[in-house]
Amino acid sequence: MADIGNDPGLWAANALGAAAGAAVSLVYMLPRSKQEAVSRFFTGMACGLIFGAPTGVWIVGWLGIDGRLSGSEILLSGSAAASLCAWWVLGATSRIAARFGKGERRW
Repeated sequence: MADIGNDPGLWAANALGAAAGAAVSLVYMLPRSKQEAVSRFFTGMACGLIFGAPTGVWIVGWLGIDGRLSGSEILLSGSAAASLCAWWVLGATSRIAARFGKGERRW
């Protein structure tokens, strides 16, 4: 399942899931500027396209619904989840870096 090869249907599901996850992430936490919105959208798209298949396989295995979903459904949900989570992980990392990046270095 992690290899989508040249199947246009699976690529479409991957792109649609990534776009949906990126759009939902923008709705949950509104961007401050157009530049931030574009940056967040394309970050979500990239993460959804790259990590969509493995995330979908992991979610299906974790929920225990292996034989009940088609490849397109697994890829669509995985891409949406990866895309949605991408900005939250980057946001948390950014806040941690901002907190520990100020002041003295503690090496």
